[in-house]
Amino acid sequence: MNRRFEIIAIALAALAAAPGAGVAQTRIEVGVGELRGEILSFFAHPGAVATETNPNYKGAAAPAPVAPPSPAAADWPSYNKTLTSERFSDLSQINTKNVGKLKVLCTYDTWRLTAMETGLLMVQGALIGTTEFDIFSINPATCAENWRVHEEYPAYILPTNRGAAYLDGMLFRGTQDGRVLAYDFKTGKRLWETTIGDVKKGEDVPAAPIAWEGLVFVGNAGGDFKGGKGHMYALDAKTGKIVWQFFLVPKTEGDTVRGPEGASPLDNSTWKNVPGAPISGGGTWTSTTLDPASGLLYVPVGNPAPDYDNGVRQGDNLFTDSVVVLDAKTGAYKNHFQLVPRDWHDWDVSNPPALIATAGGKKLMAVSPKDGFLYGFNLADNKLLYRTPVTRIENAEEPFAVDKDVHFCPGAGGGEEWNSPAYDPPNNLIFTGDVDWCTTVRLQTREEVAASSIGQPWTAEKSINPFNVFGKFTRADGVWAGWLHAIDADTGVWKWRLKSNYPITGAVTPTAGGLVFFGDMGGNFYALDAATGQKLWGQKIGGAIGGGVITYTANGAQKVAVATGYVSPAFPVQIRRAEIAILGVEGAP
Repeated sequence: MNRRFEIIAIALAALAAAPGAGVAQTRIEVGVGELRGEILSFFAHPGAVATETNPNYKGAAAPAPVAPPSPAAADWPSYNKTLTSERFSDLSQINTKNVGKLKVLCTYDTWRLTAMETGLLMVQGALIGTTEFDIFSINPATCAENWRVHEEYPAYILPTNRGAAYLDGMLFRGTQDGRVLAYDFKTGKRLWETTIGDVKKGEDVPAAPIAWEGLVFVGNAGGDFKGGKGHMYALDAKTGKIVWQFFLVPKTEGDTVRGPEGASPLDNSTWKNVPGAPISGGGTWTSTTLDPASGLLYVPVGNPAPDYDNGVRQGDNLFTDSVVVLDAKTGAYKNHFQLVPRDWHDWDVSNPPALIATAGGKKLMAVSPKDGFLYGFNLADNKLLYRTPVTRIENAEEPFAVDKDVHFCPGAGGGEEWNSPAYDPPNNLIFTGDVDWCTTVRLQTREEVAASSIGQPWTAEKSINPFNVFGKFTRADGVWAGWLHAIDADTGVWKWRLKSNYPITGAVTPTAGGLVFFGDMGGNFYALDAATGQKLWGQKIGGAIGGGVITYTANGAQKVAVATGYVSPAFPVQIRRAEIAILGVEGAP
């Protein structure tokens, strides 16, 4: 499954090229899983969406007035725009009246086939993106390249990078061999590197860091590998020195300590692993959220391992499937919210929570993991206000077994993936983009689970087919779709919901123009009326959309930038090169 092929391919380059582009010999890497996805998607259907409204919704009758744009509206300086992760843009030049004139103005072609998941940045007059091996800076109006840096290291089983962070003239990104790299913002010159993961245990750094007050916050993933553990770090932005480290699952004898440890109450009492089964899991696959007012860091934590056999780990398995709250300056533990105790479905808390000031006066933490729900917590008392289903949920309680297949929804690739919920203050709505896709699992025997080697995928799924190491994903039963829900932030009741005939994994972005932008895994990009869910514009703009959707101002005109061309063995999508598409309204500057 991890084998990849380098191809000098005229035909494949032509296949992936934009219409009208010249055919060129391109050095590319194609894995067997990606080729399988192209075959499965060979007769891909056109994008289609349908919206329904909730007759039981009792929200506000009219949208709240929108404040004038702030100076910061011109940029998108962090993974979720703000450190608090609301994702709302107060730009309104593109709005419900003129969005029908939206068009692709230019594209930046990376000439790579990769899992394009980058959360784009727009800062200091440059648009910043990443691929698995590259970081680049382009003109945010013309797509012209300013600079690009390529890194070399061994390819990963799931090639992933989710973006960069910016602070004080520097950029920061993770790598799949367990490092964090810093670059000069204007030139791309490498400034420092710091190792925070053990590649021999499958630990890597796919998450987009965030940065604040001289610190860079990032963790490592790899919690689906035997012996791999998640840790959270704060690094000195100027030097890369580790300021603090926090173990997201219990530290045990022999674990590497790379810096001062944040104070933690965690021990192995909630794990109760059988003899010979190392505590594993708790990776941080994606970005984090920070409240500058309180100095608290909110860390989404992944699943325990082995993913599907919780008989090996007979407890709640803290802090997996949780949001862990830390003091951002010291790394000291403050609180945690465990959403999926003793997980046996691979239902990570897979994206950063949004910290929201609701129309009803609540300070809310909204978080939507892979289990198919949106959770709203009142941060005044940390109590759960609501738990609203946002995709298909079926057979979630049935235990897995060695002698039968168990089908469940959402599957390991379902629910809300690596992009966060978004909040629209004028309508007091939270938007969630989700995957409607199921998985079938049969367990290995206990002896087979124990026989796995350190650093190898450790899911406990019994399959001869290497594509099914995380279970059997199928579209034969008709379950292959996406949902976009608009949910009242105070009550958790959905106002409208849209179903797409492709999963929604890319970012969702509401604006003061009364719009919400999103894309799907069919490469279709849409603009909706945020208040009603009505489709106002839609078009296929490239390959699968699994990364950033941002909006900003360049040369006085509002633009929308979208990362397209997600290619991965994890999803059966068309093979298309990773590109950045920049859109605008006809006639704008």
